[in-house]
Amino acid sequence: MLPERASELEVGPVLLAGRVADAIVAAIRKVNAGARISVRGSYVRVAVARRCELNAQVVEELLGEPFRVPKDLEKVMPSFRGRLSLSDRQALWESGSLPSSEKASK
Repeated sequence: MLPERASELEVGPVLLAGRVADAIVAAIRKVNAGARISVRGSYVRVAVARRCELNAQVVEELLGEPFRVPKDLEKVMPSFRGRLSLSDRQALWESGSLPSSEKASK
């Protein structure tokens, strides 16, 4: 179980419990050493120090069906912690603020 207050450096998704969430958690554990999982009834919280990577191909292999980022991820992710970057094959949660070059353009 995670402590009630996660460290500011911990990032990751909050997922609606179920088959897809189980596959996402397994995929995250495969590539993120030290991933901590907390089951909270109808949702699952994933916490990884500083950087949490999710590869759609790994989720597809575990599910046995297509998994599209961001579409399928958004269906089961009501919340997350960290700064989220999405591509068509990967989700990446990172701690910290935007780089100064990105802040200036906002």
